[in-house]
Amino acid sequence: MTDTVPDRAEITALLSDQWDALTRLVDGLDESAWRTASPLPGWTVFDILAHVIGVESMLLGDPTPDLEVEGEHIRNDIGALNEKWIASLRPLTGSQLLERFLEVTGRRLKALEQTASEAWAELVPTPVGMAPYGRFMRIRLFDCWMHEHDIADALGVSVDEGGSRGAEAFEELLPALGRAAVKGAGAPDGSRITFDITGSVSRQLHVAVEGGRASLVDTLDAPATVVITLASGLFARLRGGRIRAEDHTAEITLAGDTDLGNRLVHSLAFTI
Repeated sequence: MTDTVPDRAEITALLSDQWDALTRLVDGLDESAWRTASPLPGWTVFDILAHVIGVESMLLGDPTPDLEVEGEHIRNDIGALNEKWIASLRPLTGSQLLERFLEVTGRRLKALEQTASEAWAELVPTPVGMAPYGRFMRIRLFDCWMHEHDIADALGVSVDEGGSRGAEAFEELLPALGRAAVKGAGAPDGSRITFDITGSVSRQLHVAVEGGRASLVDTLDAPATVVITLASGLFARLRGGRIRAEDHTAEITLAGDTDLGNRLVHSLAFTI
């Protein structure tokens, strides 16, 4: 879970597998497919892989390209930083971009394999605040896993959402779930919420609301106020802000307080 440091060997192996999955997904695409619009505003399939290259390059210490960027999809300094890398890589062909991806991720794997235990546990800045470097690498796994599905959705193909990669990446969808219940859906004190996640990464998630705060719990101490049943892929895309709940109502089942359930499924997005 998020309060422990993930195992270095395990996360490194999963990142390697994840980068291999991305390679298989884009290998052999023609240029028109590379430039297909994705679920992410302003980004094509090419841009998504360029973004992954940019982040991993920064982690290697490579200098950020000094470019001016603009676009409605750039919302903050991090977005601008990401866009600089993407803009610098756009002149490449798709096959050249894939070669760059393989080169950068190859260097990253060597760096991860050589990371000392002390450095793996060291607190560093991450997208979720200060956290162990190992947690940051699980966030990187999550990001790449989500982007695999962004590319697959853009291309209209199916990929495996489960397995070890999916199970580990899925953990990064959970920490802020309580915030979605209270801040987003306005769940009152005493609410007990169950997410019945089906499909590739099946599990039951329980949220208890007390004192204006919501926490994930192993079991509920009272009957669920609402039970929300949906597939893990749909849950991930809703949490990632890739889709809208109103476009997938037929795939979501609510039992109990349906008003609360509706508010919650419309408030799940925490990243895009």
